[in-house]
Amino acid sequence: MTAVLPTDSALAAFGSSFTAITLAELGDKTFFMALILAARHRPRWVFIGAFAALTCVTVISLALGFGLRELLPQGLMPWLAAVLFLAFGVKLLLDAQAMGADQAQEEAEAAAEAVNAAENLHPIAEGWAVIREAFALVFIAELGDRTQFTTIFLAAAPAFSFLALLAGSLLGHGLVTGLAVGAGRWIGTHLQERLLYRLSGGLFLLFGLAALHQALG
Repeated sequence: MTAVLPTDSALAAFGSSFTAITLAELGDKTFFMALILAARHRPRWVFIGAFAALTCVTVISLALGFGLRELLPQGLMPWLAAVLFLAFGVKLLLDAQAMGADQAQEEAEAAAEAVNAAENLHPIAEGWAVIREAFALVFIAELGDRTQFTTIFLAAAPAFSFLALLAGSLLGHGLVTGLAVGAGRWIGTHLQERLLYRLSGGLFLLFGLAALHQALG
């Protein structure tokens, strides 16, 4: 797991965003959407549509996080980042504790329902229609998701630069989406959602402690 230090290093921002996004996306609803679509259509079209949607949501989320930096006093930002990271980390750990053993199955079923509803309403063939469907499904599912909040919180941290966060986030999204369309069925049967939540929660606690250290000077 990437070590997170209170520094302006682009490498720290890149590694933090890559690790956080990868953990958040594995086993997420959008992961299973890409998996299901890739089983029905050409994987490369699904990847293009899903990754384009994730890119758009990432840019929006980063803009929201950096907007907080501009709106709020600079001296307040490290404290805000610490509170957000610590609160989110605790929430993820509590969610993991309360999580049932079949959480991944529930995510897969919700994804399947969304895909089936879309394809029953608008039957599609290959090519641009697949790209559009993957884009629309993933974009809507990603809004308000824990991955979006992850990106916003990372962008609100004053030590992290936009380009490094963008690169790390997109690499994480690209890796997980590629796994979903390429080896999603095998990964889906071996995912331990509770473990992923615990790892994500622990990572955000580290983020929070780093931000708190920066706030204390």
